[in-house]
Amino acid sequence: MPTLSDFPHWFLVAVVTSLGLAFGSFLNVVIYRVPRELSIVRPASRCGACGTPISPRDNIPLLGWLLLRGKARCCGAPISVRYPLVELLGGLLAWALLECVILPLPEQTPWYGALGLFALHLALGLGLIAAAFIDLDHLYLPDPITLGGTALGLLSVPLRADITWQSSLLGMLVGFLLVWLPFDLLYRLLRGRPGMGLGDAKLLMLAGAWFGWEGACFALLAGSVQGTLIAVTTFLVKGKAEEPEVVKRERAALLAEIEAAEGEEKERLVAELAADPLGHTEESGLGRIRMPFGPFLVLAILEYQLFGKVILESTLGYLWW
Repeated sequence: MPTLSDFPHWFLVAVVTSLGLAFGSFLNVVIYRVPRELSIVRPASRCGACGTPISPRDNIPLLGWLLLRGKARCCGAPISVRYPLVELLGGLLAWALLECVILPLPEQTPWYGALGLFALHLALGLGLIAAAFIDLDHLYLPDPITLGGTALGLLSVPLRADITWQSSLLGMLVGFLLVWLPFDLLYRLLRGRPGMGLGDAKLLMLAGAWFGWEGACFALLAGSVQGTLIAVTTFLVKGKAEEPEVVKRERAALLAEIEAAEGEEKERLVAELAADPLGHTEESGLGRIRMPFGPFLVLAILEYQLFGKVILESTLGYLWW
């Protein structure tokens, strides 16, 4: 039975990077369609400008965008640089997982065991990348990714030697409460509305399911520090963080729907808007700057997935253990 050590390093890098690029291309479909509640399976990839199906030769990760020089072959519409960026992130993630998660395994590890573990971690990483880009555009984290990722983390415990059922369940509870208690329950009592959506709480619950309470706490701490640095920089440069245009359009559409509604229906819509953090327009001041927190949590979870435990053991180990 071949083991992990039987395969040359260059071969493993080539295989996993190719897989990461291919799945990164599919991520673009997920990022575009999930917030619009469209099927990610059908129809096949189409031009976002004119709807023409995209040919396989134009769908090659990275090369397709470069050969087309960033413009659609069918209508000449510009193709966002985000598409090759997401594909590149998929490839780099797969390579990083190979180096940081798979190759440190014992040399006697069967190839199918290494492949299964790689598939699990790649699924987690790709889901996190999709969640980050969706949050950037729509200021929300979709349940199929946060709750689905949590379920995958919990169900995969028997296949991962670094965590137990108890640690996973405790991590889920701690991760959710870290956001829900201060930013939803207490903030709602003080301000009359939630300070953050529950998507962030579910994302930390995902981190806990995969990496225990230590991973959830690290994600919140590192995500908060990195998010604060970006928020301060944004405030100093622009004075505020601009809301995505999609969010502005969705709020305007909901306000128009409320204006047209009557009676109990109108009261229900008004209550829904009041309970949604996105129902309130931006306020001035650094402390009230609005930015999606999900991408910073995602970055922190990916950091922990790759080398977070090393960081904790070398810098904060005396506080955590």
